[in-house]
Amino acid sequence: MKRTLPLCSLIFLFLCVGAHAQLYKWVGPDGKVSYSDTPPPPSAKRLETKSLSSGETDTSGFPYELTTAVKNHPVTLYTTSNCIPCEDGRKLLNERGIPFSEKTVITNNDIAALKKISGDGQLPLLAVGRSTERGFEATMWNTALTAAGYPETSKLPKNYRNQPAEAAAGKTVKPQAPQQANSGVPQANATADAPLPAIGNAPPGFRF
Repeated sequence: MKRTLPLCSLIFLFLCVGAHAQLYKWVGPDGKVSYSDTPPPPSAKRLETKSLSSGETDTSGFPYELTTAVKNHPVTLYTTSNCIPCEDGRKLLNERGIPFSEKTVITNNDIAALKKISGDGQLPLLAVGRSTERGFEATMWNTALTAAGYPETSKLPKNYRNQPAEAAAGKTVKPQAPQQANSGVPQANATADAPLPAIGNAPPGFRF
């Protein structure tokens, strides 16, 4: 027998704590299931929330094939600002319907975290489980995703959204003002959180 869910009389707003994010799932008056990181409207019929750890993907509503791929081979995209290849890589993942975590690489600490994964500072970096792809190359990225069991076309719920990007070093750091210098060589007393000076057309400390 089909069970009818009553309308929620009150929706509670849950705040993110530490490295956790809140994901909301609800059913609208038309029966349409929606996912969001913001609270649903008062007209929602059913409300479910889940606290997600940093980088964790909620697979509620995913088909079995996609759920298995996410569990066994989670995808992480490392990007930086002013990086066209990074934008191309992000677009590929979104269009193919790949749930992924995005890590931004801006400061020296972020670069150190990146090098633990890839061994160098090349961006973008795609991590599919334990395998990595340096630089953006659509054929290689699609091959890696297919080998990991991800569907060729999007199987995500229509309103699914990835968690917001966060710093690769695990915290958001406010960039410091550039220091006055007579050359392009970093100062010896520069902090680990300060962005590296730019080299050529690349953002500070990186190569594409």
